[in-house]
Amino acid sequence: MTLNDIKEKLSLEVIAGEDGLSNEVSGCYIGDLLSWVLGKANSGDVLVSVMGNSNAVAVCSMIDLAGLILTENSPLDEDARKKADAFSIPVLTTPLNHYQFANAFSKIFNQ
Repeated sequence: MTLNDIKEKLSLEVIAGEDGLSNEVSGCYIGDLLSWVLGKANSGDVLVSVMGNSNAVAVCSMIDLAGLILTENSPLDEDARKKADAFSIPVLTTPLNHYQFANAFSKIFNQ
């Protein structure tokens, strides 16, 4: 399943890195402590977080995550937006909280 498929099925809004929407998603990792994410998330996962900063985008790049989904309509700062666009790392947003998003993701991903 691609990140674009997830975007369509869950009505997510793309706010940066649109060129990477064809990235294949192999799973999901939810976390806001980026050092923990760095050591635990797997390549191909989508990161679900409220951290919309350059460090979150850097973590996505470092471990080859499929993209970043910001819950609760968390903002993406301008430096992070530029980095995401430059490296084609999709950043999407949703009004759902982590738990609500995880439930919705699980329903479509495990069909």
